[in-house]
Formats: sequence, structure tokens, C-alpha cells
Amino acid sequence: MQAREKYKVGLVQMSMGTDLDANLKKAVEFVEEAAGKGAKIVCLPEMFRAQYFCQKEDADLFDLAERLDGPSSQALSKVADKTGATIIAPIFEQRALGLYHNSLILIKPGEPIAGVYRKMHIPDDPAYYEKFYFTPGDLGFKAFDTDYGRIGTLICWDQWYPEGARLTALRGAEVLFYPTAIGWHPYEKDTYGAQQQDGWRTIQRSHAIANGVYVAGVNRVGHEVFVPDTPGIEFWGHTFLADPFGVIIAEAEGQTEQVVIGEIDPARIEEVRRGWPFLRDRRIDAYSDIEKRFID
Repeated sequence: MQAREKYKVGLVQMSMGTDLDANLKKAVEFVEEAAGKGAKIVCLPEMFRAQYFCQKEDADLFDLAERLDGPSSQALSKVADKTGATIIAPIFEQRALGLYHNSLILIKPGEPIAGVYRKMHIPDDPAYYEKFYFTPGDLGFKAFDTDYGRIGTLICWDQWYPEGARLTALRGAEVLFYPTAIGWHPYEKDTYGAQQQDGWRTIQRSHAIANGVYVAGVNRVGHEVFVPDTPGIEFWGHTFLADPFGVIIAEAEGQTEQVVIGEIDPARIEEVRRGWPFLRDRRIDAYSDIEKRFID
């Protein structure tokens, strides 16, 4: 079997202000920086063009949405053409009048909408009122071919579900990208903060190990008080890349804006899967009950 070449990915950890155009301009600059450092695939955080507006339920905020061929695609396709990089661009998608998704676009040079993924798992928690805004994805779990390898793209809350990671890996994805907006409620950070962040890292590292794939968690940073007189959310950053046995091989330095560059080595996937052949030993004849909500 002929060995494939290694390649670099760029993971953009950034903060968002109230100006949509300024956020998009900053994202463009970060993608250019990542490509300048050799990244062939660059991933932005979840809904990078706006602050995390799901801190409240307000129908006027649907005005923040864009079509698949909207401002994000238009601006970033120019960057893809200029740099040769493939870009994972998460957006708040208006699919039709009154129908919205938490989505992402895969943008390739010369192909501004090379693929689309719509977030499958939609949370509803204090200050994360996503069910008000987003229809659950209906495209299933996706894997996309790039010039360098086959990748999978999921979004934030999807990262807690092993089923999504498994199905994406079974479609041949070698890297799972999870653009994310996750942080602390400031009033509970002292009590639960460390375990919440550790759980977030651990579940994604477990997806890497169980499937023998690279996993990238790409988070935003900043303390966003979207609703006046509330504590807001402190997004914890710590963007990272884990190898196929869950080893952290690249990570952001805390809660500052930066580009994380990591290397993908297809030979490492083969090495890990030969030593830990989880895909070989799966009992696919015994898993039908996984389709049930609960086994009573």
C-alpha cells in the first residue's frame, strides 16, 4: 500500500464582536494566516460571524442568518481561491423562509459550496436556547473528499455523541472536525469549570481512540454578554488536535485568539488501527437496539 503524504490543518480560535462584517473580516485574516503557515484545510469556530446569540429567544435574531451562498461563502471562497486552502465555514443558515439550521459549508478552491453539513443534535439549556432557532439537520452524518484526504464535519453538541463520530468515521473520514461554541456560565465556573472542560476534551479524545481518526475541537474565546444584566458565557477556547490514539498533538494556549497548526499523518491512522483493530471486531450483528431511545 503506497503511503500518502502528511498535510497540515489550521484551527482558528477567535473571539466575536457585535459587528458581523468585522467578524468575517477577522476570520478571513485568520484563514490567510493559517494557509500562510502551510495549512491545507482550515476550520473556523461554530457560527463565527456573530456572537453566540442563543443566549436568549428573540425572533428578531433570525435576521442574523444567511443563505449558503451568502456573505461567508462569498468572502471565504475568494480566500480559498487565493491560498489554495479548503475552508470549513460554520454559518447560521436560512434554508427557506422561516426555516433555519446551524450549518457549515465546505469551501474548496474554485468550488464555494463543495459540501454542506447541518448540525444533527440541537441542545436546549440555560443560555444555549438552540431549539428555538435551529431545525435539526436532515443530511445525516457526512464525509467529504478533499485534495488531501477524506474528512468529517460535525458541530458542537454533536461532539458528545459517539454514534455521530462512528458513522462519520465509517464513511471514511480520517479527521473529524468539531467547530464549537462552548464555555462556562461564570457563576458555576469555580465549582464545575475544570470538570466540564476536562469532559469536553475527554469525549472528543475518546472518539479519536474508538475510531482510529484524528479529531479537532475548534472553539471560540471571549466573554460574551449578549443579554444585558446577565452573566453571559465565558468561552474557554483550548482548541486542540488529537491523533488517532487520543494524544493531543497541537493545542491553543488557553483563551487567546490564535491559529493552531497540526499535522495529519495517514500512516499514523494505519498504525493505530493495526494495533487496535476496533473496526475489525465490531459486532454489527448485535447492535440493532442502538436505534431505540431506551431499552426498557
